[in-house]
Formats: sequence, structure tokens, C-alpha cells
Amino acid sequence: MKYIMFEDFTGHPVPVIFPKRIAHDEMREQILYSKVLSAGYVQLSGGQVVCHGESRELSAKARPEDAEIITEKLSRADT
Repeated sequence: MKYIMFEDFTGHPVPVIFPKRIAHDEMREQILYSKVLSAGYVQLSGGQVVCHGESRELSAKARPEDAEIITEKLSRADT
């Protein structure tokens, strides 16, 4: 899967996860948030979320904190 981490209107990170067949820039066009914080690929490995790679189209790459943010968002019912 791919992901883009956006900054929402309150300044919080919001991950959007989508299939590999969709280009990062195609997904970017669909989202209203103005700022891209990072982008790359996401997978589960040994039960852990792992983020890696980059999006050349968006000039953004995976950050070390992305996996933790995605894990937190997945574990919370209100996100």
C-alpha cells in the first residue's frame, strides 16, 4: 500500500492509505488538505506498521514517526 501524510486544518497529521496502483499525485489531487508532510509505502511486518520509500511526484519521503502515527490512528476508533 501507499500513503500520504497530510497536515489537517488544525495542524495534526492525517494519514491516507491507498492501493499501489494509484499514483501519489493522483491521490494528492483528491485531498483538500494543503500540506503534505510525507509520503511513501506502508506495510505490516511482524505485526508492526513499517513506512519506507518516497514519492518523487510529491517530493516527499517516509519519516521515522510516520509508522507510529499510522499505528495510533488505526488503534483509535474516533479517527
